[in-house]
Amino acid sequence: MNIKKVGNVILAVTDIDKSIEFYHEIIGLPIKNQRRSWVDLGTSGALLSLHPASLTAQHIGSSIENGITIGFLVGDVKSAVEELRAKGVRIHRDIIKKDAGLNVVILDPDDYLISLFEPVFEDKAEQTSGYQGFTPA
Repeated sequence: MNIKKVGNVILAVTDIDKSIEFYHEIIGLPIKNQRRSWVDLGTSGALLSLHPASLTAQHIGSSIENGITIGFLVGDVKSAVEELRAKGVRIHRDIIKKDAGLNVVILDPDDYLISLFEPVFEDKAEQTSGYQGFTPA
């Protein structure tokens, strides 16, 4: 086997319209492909793909310790949290400082954990552009 890269992260969601609203309109991920029961979000690298969850199987939530967490890099985690709170997004764990940067964990409509991380660049040359909230400055 010769795996080249991660192609996508697939989430089974209970309400695909709510999840599209969350990931596309609130978080700001562009829709790359959309079919009746499948949506790919993102532009490059791994895509986030949504599909309807089973109506008969139990939906099992996530935990930071042993569940799935989707991670996004942001340029300013504090302004991202302010923006999300104003949009009614639930905060699972408020901002904490780690050696590598600032981190907050929010919840999507299906209680999947979303980690927003603002890295600290020791070497300013590593930081190639400025970011505000979720989008490039």
